[in-house]
Amino acid sequence: MSSFFIKRKSASAAPGKGDKTAGQKRKGENVGGKGRSKHLKKQLNEEISSESENEGVDGPNRKQKGNEEEDEEIEETPQEKKLRLAKLYLEQLREEEEQKAEAEQFESGLIAGRLQEDVLEQKGTLQRLMAKELVVPDPAEIRLLRGHKLSVTCLVITPDEKYIFSASKDSSIIKWEVESGEKVQKIAGGRKGTEDLHVGHTAHILCMAISSDGKYLATGDMNKLIMIWEADTCKFLYKFTGHRDAVSGLAFRRGTHDLYSASHDRSVKVWNVDENAYVETLFGHQDVITGLDCLGRERCVTAGGRDRTVRVWKISEESQLVFHGHEGSIDCVQLINEEHMVSGGDDGCVCIWSVNKKRPVSRVKQAHGLHGSEGLEEPNWVSSVAALHNSDTIASGASGSHNSAVQLWKCGQGFRGLEPLFSVPVTGFVNSLKFSNSGKFLVAGVGQEHRLGRWWRTKEAKNGLYIIPLIRQNTEQELEQ
Repeated sequence: MSSFFIKRKSASAAPGKGDKTAGQKRKGENVGGKGRSKHLKKQLNEEISSESENEGVDGPNRKQKGNEEEDEEIEETPQEKKLRLAKLYLEQLREEEEQKAEAEQFESGLIAGRLQEDVLEQKGTLQRLMAKELVVPDPAEIRLLRGHKLSVTCLVITPDEKYIFSASKDSSIIKWEVESGEKVQKIAGGRKGTEDLHVGHTAHILCMAISSDGKYLATGDMNKLIMIWEADTCKFLYKFTGHRDAVSGLAFRRGTHDLYSASHDRSVKVWNVDENAYVETLFGHQDVITGLDCLGRERCVTAGGRDRTVRVWKISEESQLVFHGHEGSIDCVQLINEEHMVSGGDDGCVCIWSVNKKRPVSRVKQAHGLHGSEGLEEPNWVSSVAALHNSDTIASGASGSHNSAVQLWKCGQGFRGLEPLFSVPVTGFVNSLKFSNSGKFLVAGVGQEHRLGRWWRTKEAKNGLYIIPLIRQNTEQELEQ
């Protein structure tokens, strides 16, 4: 009996002390099944009570949240999950496209502007307004390149604007570097009678042209010859013969290697330089042809000297347009764009032409003033003209010792009207003028004698090239800032 009461007392004391120690748990386990069940029941009650205390703070929210998650997991079917993922993907694509659209908005504006310019250029109506920005260059910045013994007659600038080719009455060709002004290479001229032995010209060179890709250089001389050179190395390739008099004009069609030539024999010939082949001959002028120019269309423009006509030759149609307006010999002509051109002559006039009108749309008489005694004044000859393609900027050069200068002009809207901008004085005959493609500089070929003859001579003149920088007002302001 005593042992029974001892066991009950130890069992009743166990809950008072708690069930935290391992020894007490073992004692409880040794007790019968009834004591162990009570012990487990009390332990569960304590655990539940501790959880219920925590639930007193956020229990309902946690239950509600757990229920919602369970509902979502239960309610979202595979089809709904695919739909949700598809919407997320579409939203991501939309955001990416919006970012691309913002980035491309500026570029698309530039592309649209460029396309519009290309369309206007093909139509021949593009006119970039640049003349009003030009400022008078500092005389100290004008460079003179000397190397020819006799008068410079013609020049060309390479498409990349790194080099200049010039030719002279001494039959030589010089390649110049624009940046340094140094000679890169010289093809010396030969004496008369050495045509079979000498590689190069042996007579006055009157004209030259370079292809739009800078691959070929063509030169023409008084000996009726056209010579083709490799522009990079100045290597002689071959010659074209066929003209019956001096070759006075050359031009490559832009984007091709088709070469147009004009001669004092009053004809225009077409050549294919790639195939070293003659194509055809066109006739029409009544006097010697003094100048020729061409752009991208299959046509060229020529100046007819004393027949006082400018002609546009449609090569494929084998037809021509005839323009009248000068009162004397027309010595030079240049295309402004596909629809407009500028010409100059010994009557002292500078004329702007449109292919749609037989008369000049604009004409400036006595463009370079008069010379001579009172009552016997004569206009100074306009010996060369140049145009910055698809712009409103034109240059003209005068001849002689009275008013030797390079005059820059601004074309009015629609090429109607010419306003003088500024003049750059030079000494001698301005036989050739060329703008760089970018319009950053103008090159003048100057000599003591006129390109086409020896009517008089300016002894104080220096045979060479004048490189005239063309500075824009906006560019100056940017540099100052």
